[in-house]
Amino acid sequence: MTTAVARPGPAVLLVLGSCLSLQVGAAAASHLFPTAGSTGATALRLGVAALVLLALARPRLRTWTRAQWRAVAALGACLAAMNGTFYAAIDRIPLGTAVTVEFLGPLTLAAVLSRRGRDLVWVGTALAGVVLLGTAGHPADVVLDPAGVALAAVAGVFWAGYVLTAGRVGRAVPGLGGLAVATAVAALLVLPLGAPGAARALGEPGLLPLVVATALLASVVPYAFELAALRRLPAAVFGVLLSLEPALAAAAGFALLGERLSAAGVLAIGLVVAASAGSTLSARRRSEGMPPRPLLPRPRRSARSLRSPAPPR
Repeated sequence: MTTAVARPGPAVLLVLGSCLSLQVGAAAASHLFPTAGSTGATALRLGVAALVLLALARPRLRTWTRAQWRAVAALGACLAAMNGTFYAAIDRIPLGTAVTVEFLGPLTLAAVLSRRGRDLVWVGTALAGVVLLGTAGHPADVVLDPAGVALAAVAGVFWAGYVLTAGRVGRAVPGLGGLAVATAVAALLVLPLGAPGAARALGEPGLLPLVVATALLASVVPYAFELAALRRLPAAVFGVLLSLEPALAAAAGFALLGERLSAAGVLAIGLVVAASAGSTLSARRRSEGMPPRPLLPRPRRSARSLRSPAPPR
């Protein structure tokens, strides 16, 4: 056993830092909404993140095959749809609520891929948590926008698609190049709708630090942290830690945006966290005694062990 695995403390902090960075990045993006709108903020975040990732990866595009390009294009489409619908959701409903609803996507995918009826229990537990969150999870003066809830659910569907397409890119394209180009593809897909809002934000110099911070916190920092953590932690531990994301999202929403939950809301998020962690541990037990499988770039959060680093939201 290596020293890194024997001393997992720093790696645990990296995973938690990644999750928190994602949520702080989402909270930062929400401050761009009044000027850029959710689509403009999405275009800016993806565009800046793509520039940074391309500069880091420097992919050799001339050597790519058609199959590699198809895989990257599919991932880019999922990134565009996932980010666009998620940002539209948090423009309408609290951040913690949006992330909790979105979690149903990859959790359901994990149950479907496992082909075990018992794993549907975890999906049912998470669904019960989401229903509780929607019906009694907020103070009486907070009314959830049904469109926001629906958009978060759609984002969850595309998150599941992201899990599958990121896995294909991870196998087809070595290194960071696939994610970098996919992020650029996503930025180009969002640009037609987001260009007017992005232009308004870029026209206000005071917002530029917020634009850069959003891109770095929501993409580059989480990717770097999780990639480092994956080298030091078992996949199951990684997945369980990522299961805390709805709770961290609710905490970030409260601390940075003043979004409150009722006691029932805290319990609801706890149910979703427990369901995600339980699904991860169940997957670990099933895999014991089987030959090891190579990790895909990100588990976000098990199906979480299937996800690719930093689903940039």
